[in-house]
Amino acid sequence: MRLRVPSFEDLLNSAERAAVHLELRDVYAADTESEEYQHWKKTGYRRDDEAAAAYWKPWVNLISGLVARGVSVRRARVVSEPVTEYIRYEHSGTPWIVRAGEQVRWLPRSRASELALPGNDFWLIDDKAVRFNLFSGDGKIIDPQYTENPKTVALCADAFEDVWKRAIPHENYEI
Repeated sequence: MRLRVPSFEDLLNSAERAAVHLELRDVYAADTESEEYQHWKKTGYRRDDEAAAAYWKPWVNLISGLVARGVSVRRARVVSEPVTEYIRYEHSGTPWIVRAGEQVRWLPRSRASELALPGNDFWLIDDKAVRFNLFSGDGKIIDPQYTENPKTVALCADAFEDVWKRAIPHENYEI
């Protein structure tokens, strides 16, 4: 039996203790960020103004709400070096998610060779549910997968913690 994939907001709001996110790609092509990415490509920086605040507001509200009720939110990104243009874009926007309460670390892919990692990005909620974010070859979002299978949950929990231990805190990771 296939489990229904909860909406992203419902999934995160279901967290009681922890929500962790592992990102493994060097390029994403999410439609929701295309305008902001194009602005960044033209100017080389993230807007730190009203437009940027409006862009980030839904995420900041969601994460700060989780953190306010005691949920630990951590994100780890495994990246190739030298980093892609897209990773530069992500790095420049990371202060917004850090201010919201997320803890973020970066792991150069060369330091991940000995780790067993799942094939896809994921969110792990309270060590009991995993939502895999799936992407096409060109980085576009496709239908996610969801599981509560204990073996898969354990694989993701172990993988995330292994990456987290080796990764560099955002404030110390320079590109």
